[in-house]
Amino acid sequence: MRLKDLLKYNEIVIQCHDNPDADAIASGYGLYHYFVINGKQPRFIYSGKVQIQKKNLVIMLEELKIPLEYVTELETPELLLLTDCQYGEGNVTHFEAKQVAMIDHHEVCVEENEYTEIRSNYGSCATVVYSMLLDEGVQVNRWIELATALYYGLFMDTNSFAEIKHPFDLDMIDDLNVLDHLITKLKNSNFSANEMNIAGAALQSYDYDEKERLAIARTEPCDPNILGFVSDMLLQVDSIDACVVYSDLGYGFKLSVRSCRRDATAKDLASYVTAGIGSGGGHKKKAGGFIVAHKFYEAYPDCDFTACMKQRMTQYFKSYKTIDTMLETVDMTGMKHYRKRPITVGFARTMDFAPEGTLILVRTLEGDVTILSCPNIYIMIGVEGEVYPIKREVFEASYQVLKEPYQINAEYFPKVRNKRTDETYFLGEYARSCMNLNHNKILAKPLTMDTKVFTKWYHDDYMFGNAGDYLVVRDDANNDAYIVKKEIMAKTYELLD
Repeated sequence: MRLKDLLKYNEIVIQCHDNPDADAIASGYGLYHYFVINGKQPRFIYSGKVQIQKKNLVIMLEELKIPLEYVTELETPELLLLTDCQYGEGNVTHFEAKQVAMIDHHEVCVEENEYTEIRSNYGSCATVVYSMLLDEGVQVNRWIELATALYYGLFMDTNSFAEIKHPFDLDMIDDLNVLDHLITKLKNSNFSANEMNIAGAALQSYDYDEKERLAIARTEPCDPNILGFVSDMLLQVDSIDACVVYSDLGYGFKLSVRSCRRDATAKDLASYVTAGIGSGGGHKKKAGGFIVAHKFYEAYPDCDFTACMKQRMTQYFKSYKTIDTMLETVDMTGMKHYRKRPITVGFARTMDFAPEGTLILVRTLEGDVTILSCPNIYIMIGVEGEVYPIKREVFEASYQVLKEPYQINAEYFPKVRNKRTDETYFLGEYARSCMNLNHNKILAKPLTMDTKVFTKWYHDDYMFGNAGDYLVVRDDANNDAYIVKKEIMAKTYELLD
């Protein structure tokens, strides 16, 4: 859906969920702003049993002059546009409408129509709206109040940016110019005395697994920041390496996930415990997720939620093996020789972005990759948009540079940020085409179980492969091992044996 698709309607009401949070308010305000600058006179409303009382939200509404109305009744509008929620969900008051549209970032819970934009891989609805505004040519930074609202919406819904899910979330953080003094004021008004009592009660009654060194705690319904506060406190306990803190919202379960295990990032743990019943993501040490209530009860009709989380976490820690290329020689038993197919990929020189010795950050769907700029390091761009560094001598021995321009169709094209100057570049503008030479060979075998490989390039992090993906080593260096996804393997390599 495009926002311009909705401009044919004149009577427009934007509705966020009951007891709205900062993200619902921010995303709704972004939509309100769009319709106003396009000559419409929209209304922005919420309903429910209680009106907004939290200090940070009151300040947000007042300081940014957001025209949010509290209503208990609504005459049938021509268009009812729901933001940060879905029509018919239990967390939003039902109003009749001639036409309904929905913009959200949670898992799809209701029947969709032609006016639905749900991106469950985004960290906030504010990010979805920001992306849609950019698609319509709206320069958000022209209105600092709007930019500040969107920024704060993402900040609050991702536990102070700890639970970022998508590179576009990070782009929005980097790109927006905001009222810093107001953000500071809002940050210092987050917790009420009652919420501190909620946090204290959760810390006193968590469930602990001594063998796996994991903890699970439940809180009363509260802001995601309270969940994050509790999970941060739990992870500081010397006998806890991973934890999940959750809140039962009725229509679903909001999760905050933490991990300090080298072999299990919080991001991957959050994805695993929500798989099939919700969605999760974030950073290495801090992540979050949401589990849809009806999906949970269908999958686990006789299981307590705490027990289910404990079971899923335990299963996760037993579901994979690890290979540390700095400490062990890779077992090449059963490996076969493969040769790269003659396909076109991309490359760029790190010196094109920054002087020698500068840290550059390459942002991709798989996460941020930090590389030190130097004449001997290039950046490769694979067939799926995946990015990895390569030494110049290896590149020159393995690839032929082509004259044709480099093109790729990917959901998110990698960006490069100079960490010294904070300048941003689109990698595609600097990328050139190349084709591998026929003598570029590897040894590989399919994985029989999920595997994590600590490579010589990223020894502090791991590459993850599912059963069926391939463990690959260079033909001339058996400690240079890495993972290749099975779909990429089929596209880029051919069997020689």
